[in-house]
Amino acid sequence: MSFKIIVDSCCDLTGTMLKDPCFVKVPLTIRVENSSFVDDASLDRSDLLWAMKQSEDAPSTACPAPQSYLDAYQCGADDIYVVTLSALLSGSHNSAVQARVLLEEEEPERNVHVFNSCSASSGEVLTALKIRELASSGMPFKKVVWEVEQYICQMQTLFVLESLENLRKNGRLTKLQAVVTGALRIKLLMGATPQGEICKLGQALTMKQALGKLVDRMAADPDHQGRVAAVCHCNCLERAFALKEQIEAKCQFQQVLILEAGGITTVYANDGGVVVAY
Repeated sequence: MSFKIIVDSCCDLTGTMLKDPCFVKVPLTIRVENSSFVDDASLDRSDLLWAMKQSEDAPSTACPAPQSYLDAYQCGADDIYVVTLSALLSGSHNSAVQARVLLEEEEPERNVHVFNSCSASSGEVLTALKIRELASSGMPFKKVVWEVEQYICQMQTLFVLESLENLRKNGRLTKLQAVVTGALRIKLLMGATPQGEICKLGQALTMKQALGKLVDRMAADPDHQGRVAAVCHCNCLERAFALKEQIEAKCQFQQVLILEAGGITTVYANDGGVVVAY
């Protein structure tokens, strides 16, 4: 049985990973004032960061249309697994589900499952890699779906941002504690709820302190041992490698991956942000 893994462009797979033909990426789009950016291989992240810094308005994102997903599903594979951004953060998941319904009407024999990652960026990557691992082993479609859904339920997503400006501009901070709006210079340790909604976990006066709290939280989790962790950075490779060293010193992960933020992650993490999932 052949399989394909369809991901939206917030899934920050590395260039090496994307060389695997099992992966197909469907791009979201980004708009900053009068400029439009397609979140694909042509995106210049430095141009996007500059445009966001110059704009007083919040950047906006648009999820793929159902037709874009439907086109991706026409890949000839027997089994199709789809990984999207948290359904609470984007319409990408809903578009993928609509496309699945359309495909099932025309080709009911095809196996299609849309995973709500309840995460973004690093979390989507880990989900996609888990699917590849299980599907490549010859595991039946329904068993892969069950195992991956359990994996998503256990996955943790943590992030620390250098700047909260984009989250503030586009209203993503409305459910965080009120201190955020009055003290944007503090560094917040944030995460995702089991349903995929942004939540505040802690705060610090400096980025170094906030990242230290992030690592301590990972180390204190008894379920982290033997898992894979992924660190996605937005224009701060040195910071990402320093964080990886801290994680490896204090935790017992099987592997720690370094990823680079694509366009959608850049919009929300902004310059200097780090997103970790495990």
